[in-house]
Amino acid sequence: MDSKTLTFGFLVVVIAAIISLSGCFQQEEFVDYVEIREYEGERLSSINDFRENSIEGPQQVDKESHVLKITGLVDNPKNYTYDEVINDLQQYKKVVMLDCVEGWSVTILWEGVLVRDLIEEVNAPSNATVIIFHAYDGYTTSFPIDYIRDNNILMAYKMNDVTLPPERGFPFQLVAESKWGYKWIKWITEIELSDDNNYKGYWESRGYSNSGNLNESFFGR
Repeated sequence: MDSKTLTFGFLVVVIAAIISLSGCFQQEEFVDYVEIREYEGERLSSINDFRENSIEGPQQVDKESHVLKITGLVDNPKNYTYDEVINDLQQYKKVVMLDCVEGWSVTILWEGVLVRDLIEEVNAPSNATVIIFHAYDGYTTSFPIDYIRDNNILMAYKMNDVTLPPERGFPFQLVAESKWGYKWIKWITEIELSDDNNYKGYWESRGYSNSGNLNESFFGR
C-alpha cells in the first residue's frame, strides 16, 4: 500500500469521526431543547428567540449545591434546595410575554412556584414593604411586596416545558408580569424582604425606572 492510499484512508477515518461526533452533539442539543411551541391554542416563541444581554454573561449554577435563601425582615429565615422548590411547593403554569427595552419580545409558557408562597413560609412582619431579588452574577432588582402578593408572580424553573437552560436563568427566573424585561431577574439566589422603599437595583441605580411598569417609560421614575 503506497503513501497516497494511506493518506486517503486516514482522511476518510477522520471525516467519519467528525461526522459521528457532530451527530452526537446535535442529538444531545435536540434532547435538551425539545420545547413545546403551542399551549392551549396560543403560539409560543422559542427559547432561542431571546437575546443575550446579561451583565456577566450566562451563569453556570450547580443544582446540587445551589441554595435559595429567604432573608431580611423575616421571623423565620429559610433556605431551599433546588429539589425542595420544585417538589415541595405547589406548581403553576402561565403564558406571559416578556418585553425588553431593546425592542424585542417573546411569549413563553412559564412553569414555577408563586413567590407569595415562598415568603408566606418565613412570616414577614408588617414593616417589610419591599422584596429585593439577588442573582448569582450580582444583579439585583426590587418590587413593592404588594405587587408580589396581589399578582400571582411566578419564580419559574421551566419554560416551554423545558428546564431553564443556563443562558435563560437556571435555576430560577422571575416572571415579572407587566414589567419591563430588566425586572425579570435570572439566576435567583436570594429573596430579601426589606423596609427600604428607596432601594434601587442594578439598572435602576443607572437611571432606569424603579417601578419598571410596561405602561410607563423605562427611564427614571
